[in-house]
Amino acid sequence: MTDQPTPEYQQPVPPQQPAGSDAEQNKVWGILAYIIFLIPLLAAPKDSRFAKYHTNQGLWLVIVSVGGAIVWSILGLIPFLGAIAWIIALLWWIPILIFAILGIVNAANGKEVPLPLFDKLPVIIKY
Repeated sequence: MTDQPTPEYQQPVPPQQPAGSDAEQNKVWGILAYIIFLIPLLAAPKDSRFAKYHTNQGLWLVIVSVGGAIVWSILGLIPFLGAIAWIIALLWWIPILIFAILGIVNAANGKEVPLPLFDKLPVIIKY
């Protein structure tokens, strides 16, 4: 038999989360971005890419929501078209609500996944 030294046992090192640490620390800001985007815009850490990413998505969701509301409100003033416009306006809020829920779920899971149909929109808040 050969005299080979037996290796010493070393405690396993837990994996580090280089990119996930920002997401873990700023999940609340990411979730709030889809509920009230203005709070994370003003109060989230300026160096948090995760918070800025979700604030940007939340801001676009607000812009699209308000834009749709303005269009449907104007069309609602036209006599015959008004009844149809209000029905369409009610249907307009369903995908907006679904997109907000998707954004909240993505933020809660620490993911930076663009909302459906929002992936081609420009970045408003630089991150």
